[in-house]
Amino acid sequence: MTAITRLNPPTLTDFGAQGFSHISIAEPGRIAHISGQVAWTTEGGSVPDDLVEQIRVIGRNVRHTLEAIGATPHDVVAARFYVTDLTQERLGRLMGPLRDIFDGAQPSLTGIGVAALAGPGLQAELELTVRIPD
Repeated sequence: MTAITRLNPPTLTDFGAQGFSHISIAEPGRIAHISGQVAWTTEGGSVPDDLVEQIRVIGRNVRHTLEAIGATPHDVVAARFYVTDLTQERLGRLMGPLRDIFDGAQPSLTGIGVAALAGPGLQAELELTVRIPD
């Protein structure tokens, strides 16, 4: 069981229906700050051109970072998602694959549109704050 309480106050838009929470309260413990994960692989292959495919690679990278600290998506307190050329159409395409990364955990999420990311062809980056399980 994780020591994170998720809240979606009834006085705000129902963010829970989208798969995320307005508020995440983490019990005292160790916190990990995971650098932004992008669609790079250890094999050094090319970055996929498709935004959804990039999110799938990011999801694999996120799982590896969580495994390295003994955590799961349910231990993610907050996520910041950076997307180049953020539009409603692109947001609609990425929400399902992004929700899949969190396996129903509903962390607090902030989406940020940016002009560019750290390398050629990168369209998305996901940064996490994680409560490390006891």
